[in-house]
Amino acid sequence: MADKTLDAKGLNCPLPIIKTKKMLKEVPSGGTLEVLATDPGSVADFDAFCRTTGNTMVEKSAEGGVYRFVIKNTG
Repeated sequence: MADKTLDAKGLNCPLPIIKTKKMLKEVPSGGTLEVLATDPGSVADFDAFCRTTGNTMVEKSAEGGVYRFVIKNTG
């Protein structure tokens, strides 16, 4: 179970990433943030976000047009 959940469904790039960046500041180091998005571009966006910020993609899945990402805050 993630420490926090961000519902970014219905938002298009770059809003899910911007909101994720803000909400990760509220997650303790080592904690996780679950992000739900509907933008197909978010898959590549979140991979790139984790690569550039040093955060870890713990889990990702897609079901019924909803993409789910669990990101570990390594900051």
